Amino acid sequence: MPRDGSRRPAGDAVPLAPMDIGEVANPPFAVLPDPGRVFLVRSERFAALAPGHQLEPYLHLLSQITRAQHDILGELPEPVLPSPERLALARDNTMPPISTGQIALDETADRTFDALLKALAAADLAETSRTALEVVEKAGPDGRRNMMQAVILDEIPGDAIAEHVLAAAAVQVLFTRLAARLDVESLKRVADGACPSCGGAPVASAVVGWEGAHGTRFCTCSICATQWNVVRIKCLVCSSEKGIAYHSLEGGQETVMGETCEACDSYVKMLHQHKDPSLEPIADDVASLALDLTLTKEGWTRASVNPFLMGY
Repeated sequence: MPRDGSRRPAGDAVPLAPMDIGEVANPPFAVLPDPGRVFLVRSERFAALAPGHQLEPYLHLLSQITRAQHDILGELPEPVLPSPERLALARDNTMPPISTGQIALDETADRTFDALLKALAAADLAETSRTALEVVEKAGPDGRRNMMQAVILDEIPGDAIAEHVLAAAAVQVLFTRLAARLDVESLKRVADGACPSCGGAPVASAVVGWEGAHGTRFCTCSICATQWNVVRIKCLVCSSEKGIAYHSLEGGQETVMGETCEACDSYVKMLHQHKDPSLEPIADDVASLALDLTLTKEGWTRASVNPFLMGY
């Protein structure tokens, strides 16, 4: 919000009236990721968004990284879930079963990162990106584990963002494959703004057009790509249902909006996939960085996470 106490956004952000939720069938609580589709769809979306965009070089790079995430899937060992006892303990205590704070970075994590680096080494990378790749390659197994751990703990050194973007890509592959092996029926709501699989923060929410769930909202985990249902017109941070507004850039498409909350001055983007099914949370979040800059300038605090927007 503006620092003068006014709740009306200025600049190019335009508040929009709450949307009609309409009748909803019976949406599932959670939808597990399909690793074979997640990264490919994401890569194709980055590639489609890149031409002519102000962030074209970066969107092109992210298309290469996400394509590498997809390409290495067939050569990786199966990830190992926690023991049945630990999974039951998590379920009984309403905790995410593959909590990022509990999953050990093991040989599978090492091989995931190594395979990603190998795939990217064969790509046509810009000089700055290849330099970051070489730094990560020289870090060795222990250094790469430290990078992945820094991503998980959100302790990214400001002078090593490019290297940690690569580490984040490896973490995404590891946890997306783990989440895909979970029993979706055993997942329980941890919090509106926390992934029921790994506890990660959402990258955005989306109003979906799925059969049986048309018009309902699902958040997408920034780490493992699990999606979970949260009612609309509700803050994902403080759960307030009052003072919620929707903003888009003046003259821009109204399929990507910022959902702001007056109770905690935060915002999370909302995508209208029911209007444009090509929208992809990670990719369209990066591509709509201008909306973040406008909302931040107005005093709203971003409450979502995107590992590909480190440093912004």
